[in-house]
Amino acid sequence: MCGIVGYIGRRDVAPLLLEGLQRLEYRGYDSAGIVITGKSGDLKTVKAKGRVPRAGGPDPKRFAGTTGIAHTRWATHGAPSDENAHPHLDAAGTVAVVHNGIIDNASELRAKLIADAPSSPPRPTPRCWPT
Repeated sequence: MCGIVGYIGRRDVAPLLLEGLQRLEYRGYDSAGIVITGKSGDLKTVKAKGRVPRAGGPDPKRFAGTTGIAHTRWATHGAPSDENAHPHLDAAGTVAVVHNGIIDNASELRAKLIADAPSSPPRPTPRCWPT
């Protein structure tokens, strides 16, 4: 099963999201990830195939922020991989999305998004924890 954890507040969000993901495990998921809004409004993302790390986690200096969302994924579309892990970002890296469940019109949405995508490739997603 998938799980979603989110936080908006005054505390540093990265440790809270990581703890939330650890509390959700292990329910059969294949990957996990987090996205945090930085002080300048940019989105910082880490996601990876495999289990949530027990120690370490995202670099606290790079992932400073007080708003974020985390997700554990159970594969319904696409093979378990770093790329298929949530959160998903748009090509500009300004919108992050997580979801639970099956999206019935995923093929149609994918085709439209690919057709509407800018010509530049999306930003690579950094991996900050071991799988």
